[in-house]
Amino acid sequence: MTVSLPSARSVAAFLALALSVGACTTVAAPPPQAAAPVAMVSPAEAERYAALTNEKFHVPEVALEDLRPRNLRQLVDYQTTHQPGTVVVDPRKRFLYLVQENGKALRYGVGVGKEGLEFQGTATVERKAQWPRWTPTTDMIKREPDRYAKWAGGMAGGDTNPLGARALYLFKNGKDTLYRIHGTNEPSTIGEAVSSGCIRMMNQDVIDLYNRIPAGSKVVVL
Repeated sequence: MTVSLPSARSVAAFLALALSVGACTTVAAPPPQAAAPVAMVSPAEAERYAALTNEKFHVPEVALEDLRPRNLRQLVDYQTTHQPGTVVVDPRKRFLYLVQENGKALRYGVGVGKEGLEFQGTATVERKAQWPRWTPTTDMIKREPDRYAKWAGGMAGGDTNPLGARALYLFKNGKDTLYRIHGTNEPSTIGEAVSSGCIRMMNQDVIDLYNRIPAGSKVVVL
């Protein structure tokens, strides 16, 4: 029995077809990768940061894009030797904890001081103020006179005041440290190291903290 061999032309055609198919596979674009999921804020969480209408000055809602889930006020597990009612600030993690019973704490996202300007150690809340007056420190005026000198005499409390809706004044050994836990009208800075040493919170959060702790409360800044 005679087996016919393929002609040279048919072999060449087959190889060309194989090469063309291989080329298509090689240059084909990889399938698009799914975008990383965006963390969403629940309606209940967003409601905590709605506009406040019962304040002396307007407190606007915090925009959803500024409500990063990690910075939301929330109850968390927190093992510590500090007594319930103690405020603990962790500048590295950008969190403030209000210690609770049974290994829990209320955690708030905060903005902290730039490197070299931040406060460390233990202090006491000797004064609490609603819609506080703000006066830049002498050091702030020296560092940035164009920005702060015009306010050397102080700025009245209000919705444009950099201390926001509330301020807690930190004292150490009976002396004013000049550091504050206070609100801010720039919620996008929460979670960042941008302030002149103070600990800033969203206005809704600092009002919540203000209502929970009395004067004389212990504050520990790690």
